[in-house]
Amino acid sequence: MKHCKICLFVVFVFFSVSGFSQQSAIQTNALADYNRALELYNNGQYLAAQTLFDEVQDEVDDERVKANAAYYIANAAIRLNQPGADALMEDFVQRYPTSTKTNAAYLDVADYYFETGKYSLARKWYDTVDQRNLSKAEKERFSFNNGYAYFRAKQYDEAKEYLNKVKDSKKYGSQAKYYLGFMAYEGDDYEQANALFEEVEDAERYEEDLSYFQADMNFKQGNFEKAIELGLEQLPRADRRDRSELNKIIGESYFNLGQYDKAIPYLKEYQGERGKWNNTDYYQLGYAYFQQGDYEAAISEFNKIIDGKNAVAQNAYYHLAQSYLKTDKKQQALNAFKNASEMDFNPEIKADAALNYAKLSYEIGNSYASTPQVLMNYLEAYPNSPAKEEINELLINSFITSKNYEEAMRLLKGNRNFQNNVVYQQVAFYRGLELYKEGNYREAEEYFDLALSERRDPRFTALATFWKAESDFNLRNFQDALVGYREFAGMSGAQGVSEKENLDYNIGYAYFKQRDYDRAVEYFKRYSNDTSHDKARRNDAFVRLGDSYFVNSSYWPAMEAYNSAIALNGNENDYAAFQKAISYGFVQRNETKIASLNEFLQKYPRSSYRDDAAYELGNTYVAMNNTSQGMQAYDRLIRDVPGSTFVPQALLKQGLIYYNNDQSSQALEKMKKVVADYPNSAEAIQAVSTARLIYVDMGRTDEYANWVKNLDFVEVTDVDLDNTTFESAEKQYQNNNTSAAITALEKYLSSFPNGIHAVQANFYLGQLHFREGNKQKSIPYYKYVIQRSASEYLEQSLARLSEIYLENRNYSEAIPLLKRLESQASFAQNTIFAQSNLMKSYLEEGSYNEAVTYAEKVLSNPDAETDAKNDAQVIIARAAMRTGNEERAKRAYAEVQKSATGELAAEALYYDAYFKNKAGNHQASNDVVQRLARDYSGYKLYGAKGLVLMAKNFYALGDAYQATYILDNVINNFAQFPEVVQEARQELARIKAEEAKTNASVETNN
Repeated sequence: MKHCKICLFVVFVFFSVSGFSQQSAIQTNALADYNRALELYNNGQYLAAQTLFDEVQDEVDDERVKANAAYYIANAAIRLNQPGADALMEDFVQRYPTSTKTNAAYLDVADYYFETGKYSLARKWYDTVDQRNLSKAEKERFSFNNGYAYFRAKQYDEAKEYLNKVKDSKKYGSQAKYYLGFMAYEGDDYEQANALFEEVEDAERYEEDLSYFQADMNFKQGNFEKAIELGLEQLPRADRRDRSELNKIIGESYFNLGQYDKAIPYLKEYQGERGKWNNTDYYQLGYAYFQQGDYEAAISEFNKIIDGKNAVAQNAYYHLAQSYLKTDKKQQALNAFKNASEMDFNPEIKADAALNYAKLSYEIGNSYASTPQVLMNYLEAYPNSPAKEEINELLINSFITSKNYEEAMRLLKGNRNFQNNVVYQQVAFYRGLELYKEGNYREAEEYFDLALSERRDPRFTALATFWKAESDFNLRNFQDALVGYREFAGMSGAQGVSEKENLDYNIGYAYFKQRDYDRAVEYFKRYSNDTSHDKARRNDAFVRLGDSYFVNSSYWPAMEAYNSAIALNGNENDYAAFQKAISYGFVQRNETKIASLNEFLQKYPRSSYRDDAAYELGNTYVAMNNTSQGMQAYDRLIRDVPGSTFVPQALLKQGLIYYNNDQSSQALEKMKKVVADYPNSAEAIQAVSTARLIYVDMGRTDEYANWVKNLDFVEVTDVDLDNTTFESAEKQYQNNNTSAAITALEKYLSSFPNGIHAVQANFYLGQLHFREGNKQKSIPYYKYVIQRSASEYLEQSLARLSEIYLENRNYSEAIPLLKRLESQASFAQNTIFAQSNLMKSYLEEGSYNEAVTYAEKVLSNPDAETDAKNDAQVIIARAAMRTGNEERAKRAYAEVQKSATGELAAEALYYDAYFKNKAGNHQASNDVVQRLARDYSGYKLYGAKGLVLMAKNFYALGDAYQATYILDNVINNFAQFPEVVQEARQELARIKAEEAKTNASVETNN
């Protein structure tokens, strides 16, 4: 056999050579070139071989040689990664379809791409191979390579088809089983994966991977002890990535076995996917710490869980809340319980979290919703809760303790299931009292009536009765007020309440306002003689007692009462002193009256009654025929108080004195001044009449006629009709017959648009419409009064009209009126009103320097009350904030905080928290925000702003969970404050972008 094989070979060579020997010399050279090209190809010199094969193609006519050359040219192009190499190979197949190298070409090219790691290209060419013409070895290589290429493309079904064909191959079997095992592992078929991995022969090659996979599979199958054993075995020799994963497997296995102390060090060593943990990773480590009682460490892991929306997150937030409670961080616990209570994955956790959220809301307050609302929501969601009675008790208390009475009333009115009428009565009363203090007396009465509709608690029944009477008094319903006061006096619930202490005082005023001065004397006298009463009220009672005696012409008792008031040195000393001086005149003690008036003008130079005193002094001198001193007194009035309503009267009196002394020119000069400066006034009408007499006496009637025809106010002949018509209308006004008074006054003005009483009539109409709530209708009437000369109605008209403009935020119209009121006000309260509202108006207009100037005026005004001074400090603070002077704002808000209530207190607290945040005192800042939520929950703007501040504080304190959760809630619950929501969105985006660097579960908008 050996011999025969050699013979055959020799014969083959012989015939081959002899075959070529028949060709020409050119063909012989081509054959040599072909063999040389083949040698170059076999030596890997593909480019040189390709060039030489190309030349051979041009030189030979033999189709077989051409085909072989084309094959090697295309094959070299593929190996050289030349553009169009695929096309060359396809061209070869099309041109030489019968070539024996076609199938070899496909397989060779596919194998080449496979060996160079271009698996997708390899699969493309394997698809063209005809497996029937392959040898057994080629078929095995074909199946393994194709299977592995599909494996790399994660097309596991196709990969399994090919790899299963060679799993018993001696050459490829171990590799095939490894990859088949891996695919079973990836598909969670751990039983098959284990079986295949155990069959892998070349164990050393796959040892590390197999150990990891087997540890992981045991973990996933719940064989935690085995997973720990395999993981610990492999850990020392694992590479960095596998070491991280093995730590995770070991740590989670200990975790699932409840061996949390052992789990912690391995869980901590986990490096995460691509350097990032996810929410589950943080949960496991946090829970392990929680079980060890290391609550601070638990918090530091749990609070990295952001945007969790699954069962793991609910569990984490619940245990985070418990950890916060264990460390006395109640505000943080409230947020975490709220979050857990809003998830439905675990009903038991949801319910317990809701219960804790409700209890904490009652204990520390809630910025998201009112405490009663939270408690009612719990009872509605869990009507059969074992804690039902406890929560009901908290709910009852919360309606009062939350102090958000408006919200409480809304809830009580809308909840038919809540049957506690005692609480309803109390909340209605407190809401009414709140409205009363805001000056909203009509609406306050509605709530006092609601409280009286449920007469459950005698004390609150009495209180509601009293404050309803107070509301009636302020609405000028004096008879109703008196009925209320008397009813209150006889109630059992009135015993021991502070309101009863001043009842005589209030009843005295109700009689006084109804002009029943005898009864007023009775009550004011009894009240003022009781030295246990408040000094300021006693002082006022003595003054009103004096007034009541005075009106009844009992001047000596009046003077005694005024003396008692002066002795108490109260706010109305100047008034009492003036009234006392006037009283001397009525008991024929004019010398004493004059001395008292002069003493008054010296002692009270800034008094709002100084013009009254000067005018009265002049009149008294004149009455005693001391016209020289009288004229001086009138001159003093005109000079010192030029805006006084007594000035035209003083001028008229001077004119009459000149006229009576036959000083006609001087008299005429005074009369004309009255007419020119105070047209349409009663004094002007009298001045015209007196001037007529003077002109007649002087024989200059033509001059009078020319003068008087240019006057546009009422003709002298209409005076009686004018007076009669107005007096009828005024009577309706004084008797509080509103509708009749409006009709009569409008009729008067229609008949006498520029009448003697036109100013007074317009003022009355303004007042009537204002009291009825028709404030827009009152505007033209107040404007008429303001546009005319000085009158006793000017000051109040300026105050009322500016008040209307302020309510409508029409500051440009209000400011000129307020400035005029400030300069012309006779009463201190009007000066303060003007200054207070000027500072507010200038602030709203952006004139910060002017706002601060007026705020400082208020602060320096001794008559300004605490509320006005608090407003002034706030204006200074706001102006300072808007101009960047935060240090001054800080000082101003600190002053406000000492005594402010309501919204100003909420604002001051917010800025206290703001400045603490700026200073880096984050926990202290949060403490203030928590107080803001507890005590001022009704002021939602500052509640929302405080929450954003709290979120910033928490993030600075390392609590990303609290920060993001709070900001999410601001965004979802406070749409009415778009600027606050926008700030929350920006802060949330910033925090999430930062947290996403380490937490793979955090989603950002980027």
